[in-house]
Amino acid sequence: MRMDPAQDREALLAEAFVRLADSLVDEFDVIELLDELAGYCVDFLGVDAAGLLLTDQLNRLHVVAASTEQSHLVELFAVQAINGPSLDCYRQGNPVIVLDLGEQSITRRWPRFVERADAYGFRSVHCLPLRLRTTALGALTLFATTTTTLSPSELRVGQALADTATIAILQQRSVDGHNQVADQLQRALTGRIQIEHAKARLAERYGVPVDDAFQLMRKYARRHRLRLSEVARAISTDTETPALVEFRTWADHSIYTTNGQVPAGAPKPPSPSTPRWTGPAEHG
Repeated sequence: MRMDPAQDREALLAEAFVRLADSLVDEFDVIELLDELAGYCVDFLGVDAAGLLLTDQLNRLHVVAASTEQSHLVELFAVQAINGPSLDCYRQGNPVIVLDLGEQSITRRWPRFVERADAYGFRSVHCLPLRLRTTALGALTLFATTTTTLSPSELRVGQALADTATIAILQQRSVDGHNQVADQLQRALTGRIQIEHAKARLAERYGVPVDDAFQLMRKYARRHRLRLSEVARAISTDTETPALVEFRTWADHSIYTTNGQVPAGAPKPPSPSTPRWTGPAEHG
């Protein structure tokens, strides 16, 4: 007997939370998990884009994960981290919901954010706090291209995903003290910065959009069972390490088989027997 759409959605949502829970009890890459979580927001909440912003030690918000790596979305998150609903959500520690970004009061409140959101076709936004007990650590932001509102049940799912993100960020050690929390937040932000640098280098080398560069990195990490942050760190280094050479060899071959040509300055595609990088430990 076939499940109706609502039952099917509930089953998929339950499966998603199971996968997230499985990740939290094993070794995991926090940036990879947060990107996956942002994707679940789009899949299950009926929104068009999602992202997570975290605070640094100076109480400034930074993008740490997004449902897509497209530059315009990352830019929009960065704009509202300075003056927008995510910043208000973080400061207040409560949800901020804007059903129509075209309202005059909203335009006056966040003029630059509304201008950029309108340019990219977004009409409404929901921001949910990332909280540790009563302390806000950032915000989960959900964009829609229609003037819409999430139902109470969808908001509960969204907050549950936001809470899961908070647990993931703080999972690696006890969080009894403020300094420990700050360290965990900074570690996540540093990982995101490395990924941004790596994306830019790959996009320049292969002449592809940054979203494609990110997918290339993710594909390599998953295929070789590495953390995304490890791969990004290898790509971002200024030293010609074995890890970087091996990634480039694999990436050149991957691009070659996709586009039918070797990128300028790239080595010839490797043979299937070419050894792969299996992690930083093998190279000291």
